[in-house]
Amino acid sequence: MASKTTNPFTFLQQVRSETAKVTWPSRRETLISTVMVLAFATLAALFFFAADQLMSRAIELILQIGV
Repeated sequence: MASKTTNPFTFLQQVRSETAKVTWPSRRETLISTVMVLAFATLAALFFFAADQLMSRAIELILQIGV
């Protein structure tokens, strides 16, 4: 197979053309998305912390029964 090469100038023109087609989010959409990601990350962290604590207590109880 022969490799098809594009000169740098043509490549940059293509990149600029494709970038112009992108629909960029507004400042408000970006802010809302960021807040949602942070909120869900916090909720997930709290859930996993609670689950970890619960399992830790359960394992401690199980190990104390055998002593």
